[in-house]
Amino acid sequence: MASEVGPQRPKYQRIADDLKAAIESGRYGPGDRLPGESALAEQYGVAVLTARQALKILRVEGLVETKKGAGARVLSFRPIRRHGIQRLARAQWDAGRSIWSADEERPVTIDVRVDTVVAPDHIARMLDLDGGTVCARSRRFVLDERPVMLATSYLPSELVDGTPITRVDTGEGGTYARLSEIGHAPAHFREEIRCRLPTAEETESLEIPLGRPVIKLCRTAFDSDGRAVEVNEMTLDSAAYVLDYAFDA
Repeated sequence: MASEVGPQRPKYQRIADDLKAAIESGRYGPGDRLPGESALAEQYGVAVLTARQALKILRVEGLVETKKGAGARVLSFRPIRRHGIQRLARAQWDAGRSIWSADEERPVTIDVRVDTVVAPDHIARMLDLDGGTVCARSRRFVLDERPVMLATSYLPSELVDGTPITRVDTGEGGTYARLSEIGHAPAHFREEIRCRLPTAEETESLEIPLGRPVIKLCRTAFDSDGRAVEVNEMTLDSAAYVLDYAFDA
């Protein structure tokens, strides 16, 4: 009979698996300190470096935070459940609510910068622009003192110049409510999702450890005539989000 035993996992991975199971079972709760590198090395009969690698896995996956001299503690951060369908419903922004509020009740800090820039080539293609400029709305979202997302929305300048969309504060309901007021309410959305390792700039802005992937999400909004009116490029901390999509059969 063929053996059902597969390749043996590295020792550091097995230690990380044990610690993750202990966290998931509640043995270690939010704020609890995990055994240190030396204690883990002694418990598993491995080198300290091997124990350090195991704790690094937990940090990269967003389960613990490590501070020099304080060891590793289980994070108390509750991931954001991003509702991919409900958050974009017209009833949401038509009623003056932000898209963010469809996902979270916790207060969020949003750093906003608005610029007029020459449309990057790929944005010009997506917005079907033949040259010209776009309004670029860049945001950094911080929840519970933790950066969780970077986002930049691009909208044709000729469409939004002179509207509140070009201001830092767009008003209740945000950008989509303002597009509705000028006759270009979003009627259809397309989102593309992929994962990759972050750039150095993204690592710094999101304050995430090296090796943690980010979720890259690109959303295009179309009005009722099929015109692309916004492209929003988002970079999400993969350890801070759960992507939730519900569909009718």
